[in-house]
Amino acid sequence: MTELGRVYGRTPAQFALEAVTGAAADAGLSLDDIDGLLVNPGVGNDTDLRLQSTLQLRGLRLLSTVQGFGSSAIQMVQYASMAISAGMAEVVACVYADAPLKEGKGSGAAYAGGDRALKGVESLPAAAGLKSAPARYAIAARRHMEAYGTTSEQLGAVAVAARQWATMNPLAQMREPITLADHQNSRLIADPLRLLDCCLVSNGAIAVIVTSADRAADLAQPPVHVWGWGQSHPGYPNHRDSDFGLVSGAAQSGPAALRMAGVTVDDIDIREIYDCFTYTTLITLEDYGFCAKGEGGEFVASGALAPGGSHPTNTGGGELSSYYMWGMTPLSEAVIQARGQAGQRQVAKNDLVMVSGNGGVLDFHATLVVSPHARNA
Repeated sequence: MTELGRVYGRTPAQFALEAVTGAAADAGLSLDDIDGLLVNPGVGNDTDLRLQSTLQLRGLRLLSTVQGFGSSAIQMVQYASMAISAGMAEVVACVYADAPLKEGKGSGAAYAGGDRALKGVESLPAAAGLKSAPARYAIAARRHMEAYGTTSEQLGAVAVAARQWATMNPLAQMREPITLADHQNSRLIADPLRLLDCCLVSNGAIAVIVTSADRAADLAQPPVHVWGWGQSHPGYPNHRDSDFGLVSGAAQSGPAALRMAGVTVDDIDIREIYDCFTYTTLITLEDYGFCAKGEGGEFVASGALAPGGSHPTNTGGGELSSYYMWGMTPLSEAVIQARGQAGQRQVAKNDLVMVSGNGGVLDFHATLVVSPHARNA
């Protein structure tokens, strides 16, 4: 992990170079040991296959970009695992890097829409005011509220819990405690989503190294074993019969990952959930089965997600309070927790960690189940 947050003067490729080099060193490997490279190019496609030349890697047996937006990090781990199992590669580096923040400009400008001309039916959402991710997620959140009675205060409980975890994370961008009143008093971004319902914007990079369990056993860090995975890409139709806002891809990818791992949601100790918005945490937990559909609001408001709660979730502060590195945010915290290296925020029982990645506006979803223990244990 590079320095994350308001870090200026560096390109995504420079961040990626530092992250991959650092991940290899963290594992006790050299760059020459890497024979596979998977790159998530980010929303601006700023990091691509040319990273091989930047890293001066030679003779790669696996090289590709993976673009599933916020689900990309988990997809990369899945593909790297399959490639290693198939003998295509032995050591695969997976990296995400981005630098959307510009000095002197606010976070809102970082992901502002481009000036591409929209024509015909394609222009209708923008004409209706749906010009940003917050606006589109606001529609999803509002539909959940109308269907199930979910409230803004319940969404606020997700933000407060994330911040409680972040106060114990020295890498988090936002470490000042907040209250539910702070959430309710934060300005509206896109009704019903308030400022404290929305994730941060960060510059930086994170990389992970994937290798075989046998090789990992002899490396410098405690291995984190991949037990199960799944993907789901709903393809919501743009008409009234769509489940958009009510059911996410987590409803398929979560159970698939659990089946592959041979466990149930009751066996999961820690949840690292992609939380671009508080609502995303809520619907993902519902669809994974940690509570019944429509009961997510009551579940998150119960204190279950916070330190000391029954279902520790986003234990580093998540994208809401720690740092926003797309799917690498939940994945990195899962690795830290599974290694037992989270310091003050370490969850005592860390046998199984469930990780989610969400891309687009609930369009793409991927799930991992990881553990400090080998699968046959």
